[in-house]
Amino acid sequence: MARFGEMMRNGGRHGGIQVVPEAVGGDIQRGGDRERFASAEPFRATLPGWSYRSHWWVSHDEHGSYMARGVYGQCIYIDPVAEMVIARTGSHPVGSSVANDPITLPAFAALGRLLVGGA
Repeated sequence: MARFGEMMRNGGRHGGIQVVPEAVGGDIQRGGDRERFASAEPFRATLPGWSYRSHWWVSHDEHGSYMARGVYGQCIYIDPVAEMVIARTGSHPVGSSVANDPITLPAFAALGRLLVGGA
């Protein structure tokens, strides 16, 4: 998972080979319709300002972070500015990442800010 995330963070390249077209990553990072996403339950409470595009969840934060999410807490979180990829495995008893979001997403964002010298 981490290697896949790192490949996405590097514009679809791995080991000097373009695995995924660079334009695909750019399209994902632009995100989807934020207004439409804001009306979706249950995500509007835990992912304010986010959107969804091509099976990726896009934060639209100052680091351009985006992530792939699994049903029981698994995720690949990519922070391009901090040059950070987090691969989280999990088997949370609640079959929704919404149960993890209030804890994990602020932690991931804080790590990204620390890596670029922020607080």
